[in-house]
Amino acid sequence: MSIPFPRAAVLAVALLPYLATAAPLSLEEALRLAVRRSETTRAANAGALSATEAAHSAAQLPDPTLRVGIDNLPATGPDRFRTTRDSMTMKRVGISQEWLSAEKRAARQAAADASVDRETVGVEAAAAETRRQAALAYIDAFHAGESLKLARLMAHHAREELEASRARLSSATGSSQEALALTGAQGVAEDETADLLQQQGSAAVAFERWTGVPPDELQPPGAIALPSEQRYVAAHPVVAAMQRDLEVAKRTADVAASERRPNWTWEIAYGQRTGYADMVSVGVSIPLPVAAGERQDRNTAAKLALVAKAEADLAEATRAATAEYRSLRSDAQRLEQRIERYRAGVVVPASQRTAAATASYRSGQGTLLVLFEARHAKVEAQRKLLTLQRDLARTQVQLAFRPLTAEVAQ
Repeated sequence: MSIPFPRAAVLAVALLPYLATAAPLSLEEALRLAVRRSETTRAANAGALSATEAAHSAAQLPDPTLRVGIDNLPATGPDRFRTTRDSMTMKRVGISQEWLSAEKRAARQAAADASVDRETVGVEAAAAETRRQAALAYIDAFHAGESLKLARLMAHHAREELEASRARLSSATGSSQEALALTGAQGVAEDETADLLQQQGSAAVAFERWTGVPPDELQPPGAIALPSEQRYVAAHPVVAAMQRDLEVAKRTADVAASERRPNWTWEIAYGQRTGYADMVSVGVSIPLPVAAGERQDRNTAAKLALVAKAEADLAEATRAATAEYRSLRSDAQRLEQRIERYRAGVVVPASQRTAAATASYRSGQGTLLVLFEARHAKVEAQRKLLTLQRDLARTQVQLAFRPLTAEVAQ
């Protein structure tokens, strides 16, 4: 029975999420899921928002001060505490404003902007770390699934060998020692399968911790582009953070240096007297830095010492990032060479040996035992190759996903 078009369309829309879920998950999509649900990134975004909001008021003048009082109120005599009897008594209301120079406000704004930049790097660093951890979990989950497939294939071969051995034993062409050996081999294969099932479960838990979805079906990771040494070091999260820390320290030192020039405070007040003329008062308050060398200069020297500390920390972080890159790049190159040698020297001959044993057995010239041994050696070679490929992928992830994006790193 055909389904009417409107109903078919509604059914298709309803099934669309399930169809989308059934598609194999790619590495790029897994990374997007991880960053989207990362609480660390959300916390870093909140910190950046806080710094941005604080920066908006960094260059503002302080709030004015309202001043209200009574001057020259009699305290003794018959007019005690009366505000309307003495000519000198005056009700006063005024306002004062502390004034910051344009240079001071510019210095404070620059320090606030530097703090915003530092928090922005923190956001990208949190996202980069989330992507790196999610990529490592993806690699582990994918290779755990592939290793489990090979282990199950090995267990299947072991069962076939055992069944064939029992058949030969019943026909008096085999031996009990061979059957016992194959029984032990099957037990080992089943135990390896159980161990890999446990490893796959642990890898699935780690993957779901970052992405929020189980690794039911994953696409192969594919080629991973690696950065140059200069790009890796410049965009390393620690180096980028230290660069922003240095900039914050410099701007903070500028603010401290500007404090050697005191802030003037302007004041105007209006005084009301009963029966006499009202008064207007205008004044200015100027702090006197009588010991600038012991106060303001000491504070500036302390901030400059923090600048020197930040410079040293940046230099050390740059050295560490350079050594980290060279070590990881060396590991990646060594693993690439090992994979090529192992594929050419072990995997390909093992496949050729299996093909030759299969052809020989089918022609009646080879034995079943030789065929089983060849298949076993081929699977073992594939498992070792898969382990090397996993190690290479993990090393490449460390290189590719550690740096920040180019926009933030600059």
